[in-house]
Amino acid sequence: MTPTATSPQNFTPAEISPAPTPGRWSPELWAILFVAGLAMFLDALDVSMVGVALPSIGQELGLDTSALQWIVNGYILGYGGLLLLGGRAADLLGRRQVFLTALVVFGIASLVGGLVDEGWLLIATRIIKGVAAAFTAPAALSIITTTFKEGPDRNRALSIFAIFGATGYASGLIVSGLLTGIDWRLTFYLPVVVVAGVVLAAYLVVPRNTEKEEGRIDFAGAALLTGGTLAAIYTIVTAPETGFTATVIATTVLAVGLLGSFFVVENRVGHPLVRLSIFKVKSIVRANLAALAIFGSYLSFQTIVSLYLQNTLHWEPLQMALAMAPTGIIVAVISPIAGKLIDRFGTTPMILAALTSFVAGYTWFLTRGGNPSPVYALDYLPAFLLLGLGFALGFSAVMVQATEGIADHEQGLASGLVQTSFQIGGAVVLAIATGLISGATTDGIAGYRPGLYLVTAVAVVGLVASIAAVLKREQAVATIV
Repeated sequence: MTPTATSPQNFTPAEISPAPTPGRWSPELWAILFVAGLAMFLDALDVSMVGVALPSIGQELGLDTSALQWIVNGYILGYGGLLLLGGRAADLLGRRQVFLTALVVFGIASLVGGLVDEGWLLIATRIIKGVAAAFTAPAALSIITTTFKEGPDRNRALSIFAIFGATGYASGLIVSGLLTGIDWRLTFYLPVVVVAGVVLAAYLVVPRNTEKEEGRIDFAGAALLTGGTLAAIYTIVTAPETGFTATVIATTVLAVGLLGSFFVVENRVGHPLVRLSIFKVKSIVRANLAALAIFGSYLSFQTIVSLYLQNTLHWEPLQMALAMAPTGIIVAVISPIAGKLIDRFGTTPMILAALTSFVAGYTWFLTRGGNPSPVYALDYLPAFLLLGLGFALGFSAVMVQATEGIADHEQGLASGLVQTSFQIGGAVVLAIATGLISGATTDGIAGYRPGLYLVTAVAVVGLVASIAAVLKREQAVATIV
């Protein structure tokens, strides 16, 4: 029989079995993205709720500003110090197993945190929660980056991932404002309920096992990195209060020794926690520097503003939470189109625009936020909207830039590395900022200005570094041409 124009032999494979339209995902893909996004929602929810509750926690447990910052930094140190181990564990042990186990630990630690009556015990539970998050976060992100192909699909997925974070952050502010007015402990119990839902959803949705990679976990590298980071942060926090005492000098030497040993070990072990040659990829270096500047500056800004509005201006927790909520709302509104913007303009222009927006937001608050009789719409709202715009443009772009061009078997490493930069940036800048504002009184914003100057400077440095990297790259291209 001679093939006719309508016979199957004249059809291409695509016509016989059409390929999915780009951007059209199956219900299974949406479900996986939803579960991974819930982990991001949980992390953002927890961070924003604790930020609002800090003044109430301090009053009940008798903690000063220096002690309160450890409630935030304890979480960040557990998180940032072990993110690389968490990312590597996800690659080697299986993303689903690591994700589920760490979620359960997170929920238990949150429950215990709501039950304790001692400040040091609360800080201990926060460290444990951070350690758990260090495994859930890179596992969730690597689930996304290995499920969605690099390009428009992954860009879109990461933009939606950012929406979960923005929703969690905005929800955390408002919910914490309501719950703190009743009892700050409720802000620790709520994540337990969320964890239960995420664990159930993940158990049902995430594939029983994605492929496991060959290799071993570099526990020595993880111990050196975590110990060195803890020693460095302790030094940064303590030195402004005590000066260079014998203890501070000892922790400084310890930090340098441990972190130096970490890089030596990573160059020698067969299966390093961090393949140091990954830093030869300039885009990854730029993305991680941007992450340091973005989260390092914003986390400190949120803490400073929370203390200022509640302790100095005597705002109620809910009033303060609603005031800052537009930051999360603007992220939720703009993030859905972030993937398309990345497709059109690329990651670098998006990151530059984000850092510019952060600098503008901090500058606005510095010049207008100290008004003793503030008009919210004029003095505060523009700053919060600019910061939301910065997050909306920058978060997805940083995540895409930090993971593009990386093989699937190292997506956990790349994901853990960029999230480590976010968290370590937050820990270091917050430690310095709280030292600068430790003498703040109720006499106005003057005592908080050194901290605000710091966060602005960090954003400026991040912007200048990003511009310099772009100019250097363009110069190199011009030279080759």
